[in-house]
Amino acid sequence: MRAMRTIVILISGRGSNMQAIIRAAQNEKWPVKIAAVISNRTDASGLRFATEEGIPAIVVPHKDYATREAFDAALQSRIDEFAPDLLVLAGFMRVLTARFVGHYAGRMLNIHPSLLPSFIGLATHRQALAAGVKIHGATVHFVTADLDHGPIVAQATVPVLADDTEDTLAARVLEQEHLIYPQAIRSFIEGRLSLIDGIACIATDKVEPPAH
Repeated sequence: MRAMRTIVILISGRGSNMQAIIRAAQNEKWPVKIAAVISNRTDASGLRFATEEGIPAIVVPHKDYATREAFDAALQSRIDEFAPDLLVLAGFMRVLTARFVGHYAGRMLNIHPSLLPSFIGLATHRQALAAGVKIHGATVHFVTADLDHGPIVAQATVPVLADDTEDTLAARVLEQEHLIYPQAIRSFIEGRLSLIDGIACIATDKVEPPAH
């Protein structure tokens, strides 16, 4: 029997990816405990969903801290109360310090709404449309100190249509995010996702993940 794993999810808004992850974990009966959903914003609507699912919903307001370093230290302290095997960024709109990222190295995932390394940062769909690309998409990756970089775990593509707007393109990409992010997290939980020489690899056979 596989050991139960623990994850903590960070959000800043509605947390649609967080909801997709929780639903997948429930429906597919992952060997996982979602220990907490934490936001840097008191008005994050995703917190209500977490509460309704019986998951602790916690706020660590970034505005309460004078520096990025002070906020990250406070956030790390709250996260570590739950001793997570995996930290999941699901629309968490903060640039994290290198010290924070280093603390969770190899056990923090993010999803970005572009085909990295293209279109890092914000307004990715606007960037894609302005560049005239014909294919756009989303990327799950391990988080490193370099913004929107890090070993790529999974990607999904969508065509860019002639009449696309930022909103229509974003909606199609988001559908794919809701598919690939839960799959990537499940592969980590089941011990099939690992880093080998800086490359993310997903094994076919399930193995026990090492304790951290």
